Amino acid sequence: MNEQTSTNKNCLKSAGSSICEVLQILGAKWAFLVLEELLNGPQRFKQLQRKISIVKTQSLTDTLRHLENNGLVLREVFPTVPISVEYSLTEKGKDFQSSLKEMEKWVQKWGNSAPSIGSDVQVL
Repeated sequence: MNEQTSTNKNCLKSAGSSICEVLQILGAKWAFLVLEELLNGPQRFKQLQRKISIVKTQSLTDTLRHLENNGLVLREVFPTVPISVEYSLTEKGKDFQSSLKEMEKWVQKWGNSAPSIGSDVQVL
């Protein structure tokens, strides 16, 4: 079983948890990077592969398949020779953009470059 299809056993125990549902849908290792790239518009596999060069071919394939199975990505096959495939966001995938922007704001405020908790604490 690969990382995209594995399930979190703790999430299964707490059925109905919205956080667990989000993790099941978006928990694929490279999902956020793929979604971020597809927010720029439809792209072919090789384009995505060049833009997200840290992701191995099979991992990118697995991530795209996972996102497609969860209704965030549309895979469109064009009858050319050779066959070309283009990936784009569905309405569900596009709707994730505002959440991604909020996460970016959070990282800007609290990411690794932000002061660590307690570093600015003053003892009275």
